[in-house]
Amino acid sequence: MATLGFIGSGNIGTRLARLAIAAGIDVVLSNSRGPETLAQTVAELGERARAATPEEAARAGDWVVVSVPLAAYRQLPAAALAGKVVLDTINYYPSRDGDFEELDSGKTTTSELVQRHLSGARLVKAFNNITDGHIPALARPTGAADRSALPIAGDDPEARTSAAALIDRLGFDAVDAGPLTESWRFEPDTAAYVTPYSADPEALNAAKATMAEEVRSSGSFRTRPPVDPGAPLSADRLRTLLAETPRVLTADRVLR
Repeated sequence: MATLGFIGSGNIGTRLARLAIAAGIDVVLSNSRGPETLAQTVAELGERARAATPEEAARAGDWVVVSVPLAAYRQLPAAALAGKVVLDTINYYPSRDGDFEELDSGKTTTSELVQRHLSGARLVKAFNNITDGHIPALARPTGAADRSALPIAGDDPEARTSAAALIDRLGFDAVDAGPLTESWRFEPDTAAYVTPYSADPEALNAAKATMAEEVRSSGSFRTRPPVDPGAPLSADRLRTLLAETPRVLTADRVLR
């Protein structure tokens, strides 16, 4: 029986866990606060779910999703993740994570930074360019005409193939963007990030602008993105967005 481990069980993690269970995959959830804090989530997910420590979730998973703030990436259990296909959902938000000069200058990408720490793992950037609400809204069976595509990037071709197979089971097509050096193409402030999956991009962008201003002025935000049913993004359209997006290098990006 296939198992999907989670290190970080917030909105992204729990949405993916639901899709995994629906696809017949067992899930092992973990967070930084201890398995007992996930009791309600596990009860809601049912018998295919259990809670564990991050090290236990890492060892249990045939694949492992890491979904933690970038500032906490050094806390990921490198030894337990060695040899694993790790799906990295982490994005860089300076207002939340602090400044990383290597990222601001374009010397490296977020996932290359995480891969450096997880030197024995086979990292694949995935699920970082879509909102948690759009994950269940846009998941479709294989072959559906309105299926959406998600980009992936990784240095290990076999790991990318494995991640693509998992993503297919979860309800999405995968578009291979190449090695981790290309993963910037679907990070924040790029054409493939969040907006193309929205049914009302103007409302979403207006909310994002308001949130950005709130963070600049007060360090936090009160506005929430509007509830959006999502709009399918085809693989062909995603490939075009990935190819055409310019690289944005800035030290003052804020949470979007």
